[in-house]
Amino acid sequence: MSGDPVTGQVLPERGRYHGAALTVAGRLAANWRALVLRPVIVALAMLVLYLVVNSQTLDPIEARTLTMSAILTELREHIVLSGVSAVLTVAIAIPLGIALTRPHLRWLRPIGLGLGNLGQAIPSIGLIVLLALVIGIGFWTAVIALVAYSALSVLRNTIAGLEAVDRTVIESAHGMGMSRLGVLFRVELPLSVPVILAGVRTALVLTVASAVLGTFIDAGGLGGGLVVGLSLNRPLVSITYGVIVAALALLVDWLALIIEEVLRPHGI
Repeated sequence: MSGDPVTGQVLPERGRYHGAALTVAGRLAANWRALVLRPVIVALAMLVLYLVVNSQTLDPIEARTLTMSAILTELREHIVLSGVSAVLTVAIAIPLGIALTRPHLRWLRPIGLGLGNLGQAIPSIGLIVLLALVIGIGFWTAVIALVAYSALSVLRNTIAGLEAVDRTVIESAHGMGMSRLGVLFRVELPLSVPVILAGVRTALVLTVASAVLGTFIDAGGLGGGLVVGLSLNRPLVSITYGVIVAALALLVDWLALIIEEVLRPHGI
């Protein structure tokens, strides 16, 4: 049960949740142009690409590389590689960022941020090759490299978001009898959602874009088609796979934008 702040009337919980749902729907409706425009542009770009490819006379190499089955196979590999890397990045970086803002672990923050900066300072192709030399080639080597490369933005934004929460709000929550975990999950994290999700969006785009390099260590993905096009001087193949990678990155960022609008607390 909850009370109406104006009338003092006690309201059922489902009324509060219904109001929250209406707030989310209202935010999505207010931004419908931005939310609809991007997938429409991506769909039009893919349609134009399809028409251009089908209007060309393909040689045997292009015909083999640009079949729907070949493209879908590499697309599926790319999505799996990017998805696993993104999930691990979020699962590692957000809890680590939370830990580094706690008073008893704050002294470790320079070390954590330093390691994150090191992972992103090394060129992604160099990081992948270095890890391949140390632990071997394959899917999980690429995942480790992608997590190391993209974790910094999530870690940094998690720390920045939590540090930006007004201390008086936190002290008031403690004064109301909330535990430390209660303050973290009911006050600090909800207020930090926009900043944290901005870092997650950046990490997602970095992961999708950098995953093309996984093909160099036998991790699969859309990089295979790009390498074939570049090494065998087939511009049509390179352009096709490059456009698909760009479209995938735009769609992933679009989905993250929707999730951000849904999770953003009312009034922020």
